[in-house]
Amino acid sequence: MLNALFDLGRQALLNLDPERAHEMTIAALERGVHPRDFQPDPPCLAASLGPLRLSNPIGIAAGFDKDARVPDAVLAMGCAFAEAGTLTPRPQAGNPRPRLFRLPADKAVINRFGFNNCGHAAALERLQARRSGGLRGGGGVVGVNIVANKDATDRTADYVQGLETFYDVASYFTVNISSPNTPGLRDLQAPAALDELLGRVMAARAAKMAEGRPTRPIVVKIAPDIADADVPAIAGRLEAHKVDLIAVSNTTLARPASLADQTTAKEAGGLSGPPVFHRSTAMLARVFVATGGRIPLIGAGGIDSGAAALAKIEAGASLLQLYTGLVYEGSGLIGRIKAGLTEHCRLHGLKTIGEATGRRAAEWAAKPLDG
Repeated sequence: MLNALFDLGRQALLNLDPERAHEMTIAALERGVHPRDFQPDPPCLAASLGPLRLSNPIGIAAGFDKDARVPDAVLAMGCAFAEAGTLTPRPQAGNPRPRLFRLPADKAVINRFGFNNCGHAAALERLQARRSGGLRGGGGVVGVNIVANKDATDRTADYVQGLETFYDVASYFTVNISSPNTPGLRDLQAPAALDELLGRVMAARAAKMAEGRPTRPIVVKIAPDIADADVPAIAGRLEAHKVDLIAVSNTTLARPASLADQTTAKEAGGLSGPPVFHRSTAMLARVFVATGGRIPLIGAGGIDSGAAALAKIEAGASLLQLYTGLVYEGSGLIGRIKAGLTEHCRLHGLKTIGEATGRRAAEWAAKPLDG
């Protein structure tokens, strides 16, 4: 009965302006108006995020909770980890509205937000409050996705500032170099730029650890639009700097010919949802092959079912992140994915779903990105 009511609410939100609907969703979550998963996860779904132990491999990607307002609601709905951000040192308004567009026939979204967010100070206050018990929850795995301000003169310094600011309240950090909506950001994926960025970020983490602080895993988030020829070099730099995980991937600038809504598809910005599933999964497998599976991968892009989640895992993912799928499928998607992965373990005699990671990576890596 309760799930049916939430489904009705989701349908009502789909009739509103998408950015207003998102704000209303976050406001409802802040007030505790959301479904809850009280069932313990089966042992076969256990996973890891660096040294962090997770009860299942599912999280919600950055961009959903831009300002660190609802991490505990995300965890209560059944995710094992939540990611706040993306956060810049100074508050940032982002690009002019409208900047978020639904493609209902494709169950897809195009956004060109431009990292609108409240900045470090406001987000830090919220995360400190939940850690001290001032907000509901306070435990669980909550990461912070960091990036530079659009007008930063030293972008790398902004990333370092993010790590230093949130080190005591973040479970892990995601270094975002993958958004298509900030001019020049994806240039940081070039090997030389990566060396400078990761050299300084890793040095900042090492300095914190030398002070006796705990290890905070570093995730690097890359785009699905990397040229095939560049994948080995980028993967090599990530491995050389000993990043803990790689997230593959963000939204795409590509526009598949299969899109039903070719009119909205002309809007500038990053495309997400099922139309990016093939490209992001093929890129995930390329990275898995290039790294020899030595760096765990977070699979994101077009996950809207248990079957899609399993495909990501078999292509090389150890963890999964959702976002657009929740817009069209509702929060019940989390439970359906967990049920599907659990059933797969039962049918195939797997002790953990992690045993399926990379089983079809070579097959996916051989597929063209454009499907």
